[in-house]
Amino acid sequence: MKHLLAAVATALVLAGAPAAYAVQPDEIMTDPAKEARARELSKELRCMVCQNQSIDDSDAPLAKDLRVLVRERLAAGDSNSQVLDYLVARYGEFVLLRPRLEWHTLMLWLLPPLALLGGAFGLWRYSRKRSAAAPEIATAAPTLSADEQARLDRLMAGNAPARHDP
Repeated sequence: MKHLLAAVATALVLAGAPAAYAVQPDEIMTDPAKEARARELSKELRCMVCQNQSIDDSDAPLAKDLRVLVRERLAAGDSNSQVLDYLVARYGEFVLLRPRLEWHTLMLWLLPPLALLGGAFGLWRYSRKRSAAAPEIATAAPTLSADEQARLDRLMAGNAPARHDP
């Protein structure tokens, strides 16, 4: 009966495996709960080779080694935070796809919102300056030379010359 349950659990895990092509069948844990935890942790860890991919998605040999290491730590009874702490102690904070919010990562977390606010403020000031300058441009009447004014007066009066002045 135990073997049947393990086979059914493995089949269920394998049924969900096509969504993540990097995890190999020999890596999958027999306990579905632990496998789900391993997959969740693998999505939070950076492939040190690919750098913009999680180890869950990466086919790199180092990513496979990290997936196996995560599963070994879970099999040994570590909690999710213990596994992450172990990997951070071994590989540094760079192994995390989402760095932790700490004093040395504060700029990493605050810089994007501050840049957006600064850009929005800059656009607001630019639009204010432009709208303040617009009435001056629109109300300023063009000045005509004496020849141009005389020609305009003739055209308005209907006495336009037969030839076209340059």
